Amino acid sequence: MKQLIYILLVIIGFFLSCKKQAEKKTIEIKEIKKPKPIMFLGYNLDQFNVVHDTIENGESFAVILDRHHVMYPKINKIATTIKDTFDVRRVRSGKPYTILTSKDSLQKAQVFIYKHNKVQSTIIDFKDSVISAFKHKKKIKIVEKEVAGEINSSLSVTIDSLGLRPTFTNTVADIYAWTLDFYRLQKGDSFKLIYEEKFINDTTFVGYGDVKAALFNHKGEHLYAYKFIADTIKSDAEYYDEKGNMLRSTFLKSPIKFQYRISSRFNLRRRIKLYGNRVRAHRGTDFAAPYGTPIMTTASGTIVESRRRGGNGNYVKVKHNSTYTTQYLHMKRRKVRVGDYVKQGDIIGWVGMTGNTSGPHVCYRFWKNGAQVDPFREKLPAAKPLADSIKPRYFEFIKPFKKQLDSIYFFKKTDSIFLDKENLATN
Repeated sequence: MKQLIYILLVIIGFFLSCKKQAEKKTIEIKEIKKPKPIMFLGYNLDQFNVVHDTIENGESFAVILDRHHVMYPKINKIATTIKDTFDVRRVRSGKPYTILTSKDSLQKAQVFIYKHNKVQSTIIDFKDSVISAFKHKKKIKIVEKEVAGEINSSLSVTIDSLGLRPTFTNTVADIYAWTLDFYRLQKGDSFKLIYEEKFINDTTFVGYGDVKAALFNHKGEHLYAYKFIADTIKSDAEYYDEKGNMLRSTFLKSPIKFQYRISSRFNLRRRIKLYGNRVRAHRGTDFAAPYGTPIMTTASGTIVESRRRGGNGNYVKVKHNSTYTTQYLHMKRRKVRVGDYVKQGDIIGWVGMTGNTSGPHVCYRFWKNGAQVDPFREKLPAAKPLADSIKPRYFEFIKPFKKQLDSIYFFKKTDSIFLDKENLATN
């Protein structure tokens, strides 16, 4: 009998233990299944309906909010309150945006997120009585890369063949704009670059960073370029060669970035078909380029003329100092007005065919001490080199970059090489 009772007690204990284990597992399972809130820019998306859209032509900030049940008095109050942070009149068609609305039947907008680009956004919060706006910038990872290429036809074609974006061609052209005539590049010229690419979430490309160092081999001559901050207070970076000379000079070699050809040079005895093949002095240099190509000022200065007149067509004249003045003729359209100050490389108009011209080009004229001269025959002033006191720091700074550039292999013809190096720096 005692043995039977003992067996019954063991069985009852076993079932009670199993029941407790089952209850414990049930509780644990419930805790594991509890969902975590989905957070976005500090907002719990479980509390909103989320609307993703793109601004269409003719749409304004007010039209969008009105469509999402925000009354116009409130819209005006929002625009006035946040004007120092964000001008709602500057929303542009094609830009994506996100709206967080209430979860009730009205679905009234409470937060508007305007996406300037893949990295930067403006968040406008008006869900409560307090209206606020703030900027948001995604974290960017910077990856250092190396590339080498050989010119087979043009810089832009070569850059494209390497899988790099067209904007990168402009970056390289800007570095060597004072040193190289890109129209005169030769087949077999080559280059090496150490540059940065920017990513968000490790995978989404959002643009290029700095070109840290470059080497262009043109006609057998090595042209080095290193980006260096000489003045640590102003923090303005410039490109210098291996001797510490600044690559940027007083004047650019061309008012067109690189997609051009010189169709006519400065020639005081040129015969012009437009005037019956008579000798008529040509006191300028014609840069032929596709219609609508941007025209740059070759040096900083003040606009002293911006008008349309006679054979010059639309033209702009820039006074750089008491010695030098430049003029740009036959523009399709002008971008600047008299009195504007422009910096070297600023766009002042676009290539056209106004005035006396048989094809799209810009006639570039150059004055020195009031007389028109050929800028290609003038010894123009160069920018100042690094001060002797700074050169030791500079030479120490460029040592690893020169070693890195020299170690990049020059591939022949259309071959190319890419090497990725993750930079620990992140913004």
